[in-house]
Amino acid sequence: MGKYAQQFAENAIDLSVIRDLTEEDLKDLGVLLGHRRKILRAIAELDAGASTPIEAVSEPLLRGEAQRRHLTVMICDLVGSTSLSARLDPEDMRVVIDAYHAACARITRSYDGFLAEFRGDGILAYFGYPIAHEDDAERTVRAGLDIIAAVGRLETRAAEPLAVRIGIATGVVVIGDLNREGALREHAVVGETPNLAARLQALAEPGTIVVAASTRRLLSDLFHLRDLGRHEVKGIVEPVAAWAVEGVSASESRFEAVHLSGLTDLIGREDEIKFLAERRA
Repeated sequence: MGKYAQQFAENAIDLSVIRDLTEEDLKDLGVLLGHRRKILRAIAELDAGASTPIEAVSEPLLRGEAQRRHLTVMICDLVGSTSLSARLDPEDMRVVIDAYHAACARITRSYDGFLAEFRGDGILAYFGYPIAHEDDAERTVRAGLDIIAAVGRLETRAAEPLAVRIGIATGVVVIGDLNREGALREHAVVGETPNLAARLQALAEPGTIVVAASTRRLLSDLFHLRDLGRHEVKGIVEPVAAWAVEGVSASESRFEAVHLSGLTDLIGREDEIKFLAERRA
């Protein structure tokens, strides 16, 4: 791609902004169609395989060693991709998939998520690996909302706007190459959590996120959630509870949103309540 170095330099495009490039940006720069495909694919792979700065990791990540981690898993699927591929030329369909993957990769990385796998028209992402945060569940949902918005704005040859379905679940998993079989299983996850996220994704309407009870407990009142009841899903014995995310809450502060939902009545504290009432008066 060295032939485009001059165009990139003249437009102040460097590594800090290259992940934000879109199909239209490359076209405006005069990049040939085939080269646009290669560049977008490389950007997506760059995000998926981006290494984590050593100083940002709280524990050593040893290649080939499995780890027990608490993860929030997001599975995102492009709605109607089968019918879309039947209507579009394969090259045009590739443009759609490349743009979709690039948007998902860019947003996932911006929330410190790890894009573990491209699954054709879907993605698998982890939050809490390799970098863990106390608000990984919140980060996952915010990333999902951003992906829904970004994918809906993509300009492609599809006759209608694109949409995704997203399922999110949280739990303990084992991640890594359990049998030391190399890079193909280096980031493989074992546990119920990714399976549950996949089942919830299938329950979601186009343009919506469905979260599991395990994630719901960590979100407090940060988001507007609609109870979808309990559902029988394949591979899981007990019915699973599910909630649809309808947007970010209007709480005045994050502290308020996180803590108010957890307050309970004081039981057996009549003397203390009387004391407080007297002082307030």
